[in-house]
Amino acid sequence: MVNPEIPSWRKTVQSEIVAVTVYADRALVTRRAVVDLTGIEQELVINPVPEMETDSVRVSGTGTVGVRLVGVSSDRIYTTEPVAEIAHLTRQIQQLEAEKRHLQAQVDALALQSSFIDGLREKTEEPFAQSLSRKNLSLSETLDFLNFLGSQYSEYAIASGECKTQQQELDKQLQALRTSLQKIQTPHLKESFSLVVGVEVAGEGQFELELSYLVNRASWTPLYDLRFSTTSDIVHLSYLAEITQSSGEDWIGANLTLSTAKPGLGTLPPKLEPWYIDAPRPQFVRQRQLSAQPPLLPSIPEPPASAARADWQEEDEVAEDSLIPAETVRAEVSKEGRVVTFKLNGGGNIPSDGAPHKTTIFNDDYPCNFDYVAMPRLVSFAYLQANVKNSPNGATLLSGKANIFRDNVFVGTTQLENIAPGQEFKLNLGIDEGLKIERDLVERLVDKRLISNQRRITYSYRLIITNLLDKEVNLKVTEQLPVSRNEQIKVRLSRSNPQIQLGEMGILEWQLTLPPQERREIYYQFNVEYPPELIVVGLDI
Repeated sequence: MVNPEIPSWRKTVQSEIVAVTVYADRALVTRRAVVDLTGIEQELVINPVPEMETDSVRVSGTGTVGVRLVGVSSDRIYTTEPVAEIAHLTRQIQQLEAEKRHLQAQVDALALQSSFIDGLREKTEEPFAQSLSRKNLSLSETLDFLNFLGSQYSEYAIASGECKTQQQELDKQLQALRTSLQKIQTPHLKESFSLVVGVEVAGEGQFELELSYLVNRASWTPLYDLRFSTTSDIVHLSYLAEITQSSGEDWIGANLTLSTAKPGLGTLPPKLEPWYIDAPRPQFVRQRQLSAQPPLLPSIPEPPASAARADWQEEDEVAEDSLIPAETVRAEVSKEGRVVTFKLNGGGNIPSDGAPHKTTIFNDDYPCNFDYVAMPRLVSFAYLQANVKNSPNGATLLSGKANIFRDNVFVGTTQLENIAPGQEFKLNLGIDEGLKIERDLVERLVDKRLISNQRRITYSYRLIITNLLDKEVNLKVTEQLPVSRNEQIKVRLSRSNPQIQLGEMGILEWQLTLPPQERREIYYQFNVEYPPELIVVGLDI
């Protein structure tokens, strides 16, 4: 039966989200609907659709009957919050208020019992003392009575405190519910859209309509897990995506694609306006004016047609043959120019809740070699670094936060910059206590006689480095001499073993290779010369 309120030439279409392409600050949503046409339809209506960029709507379709898409328009729909939600919150408030009244009755009863015990104590205090003095009561009977009074007081106080704590918790819940109820009762119009597609239909048949549009309040950022072990020359990298969206509709079962394109920046460079300067005028100062507004949003690039085939990567096999290792889905990675897209094979389930949802793009192993760096003047530990090279055929690693795990133990976080295929990069992996470093001031000598009317102070330092690891390591040791900012103060490196040249800004660097369990010593000496009448600041080392 045809609804008389809806013209027969207008048909409401039920659609579902089938694909979403997420960019850094928005998303392209694709909906699909299958329509049975009778041949008289002039408009196909899709609603409700959440707030979107109306000029981004595109429609297409195929079917068993000829259909001409005349155009598409959008109408705003305003709805209020459902009454059922108000009734639900009201019932919850009434239940909590009843619980609160019941707790108050318990508190009043406990107060009455406590008052009775207090009155009993006052009335029996004098007769009890007289009976005790006349030896009409034994000491044990007296203690029993006192214990009775004490236990009753304690029991009533504890029970009353628990009831009041529950009342406070109920007050918090009631406040939250009343706030929610007030927001709903206050008229708030919820805005959505109704899309109207004008059509010319050749006859009866089935037609598959597809439309797409841009929504804001959607984004994705890269996130990495880096796992390594010092016993192997491999860093295992998990490339994750953290997707957030509050567009107003859930993405359930949709084909999810992540793109590095930045459509919001436009295709044209910004235009510089004149930069005016002027002299101050009475009661008026013209400020610098700089205006660089980005152009309007261009059309969104379509996902590349050619993409690498997805494959599956198994995790490390477990010892038991009867257990099946878990499998991790790899995304299809494709490039077009400098734009990279990741098509997730598992489909996406991203609710519109504004919370971050993580999904795996791919996992891979990267060969690496490890180095150590030490700055004994500041820290008595060596820091481990991994030198890694991205595969020439690999994906671009976007800038993002990386969690570092060493032997499955979380050791900290780092920030990855943009890493192109084939590019080498360095990972800082925290301290390694397998290298023991000792630094001692072995000499501080002030010459008692002046040399060429100059006072000289000699400093000597010894570094002892012990490799406690069971493997050979490469270590860069960096030390520092004071740098003079006065031409009358001279700093000179007089001795070093191993011998080294003084670098810029007083930097000394030794490149060492330490076999397992080996101990190495570094010694250096420097002089500071200055006129005796001069006071040197900053030499307290």
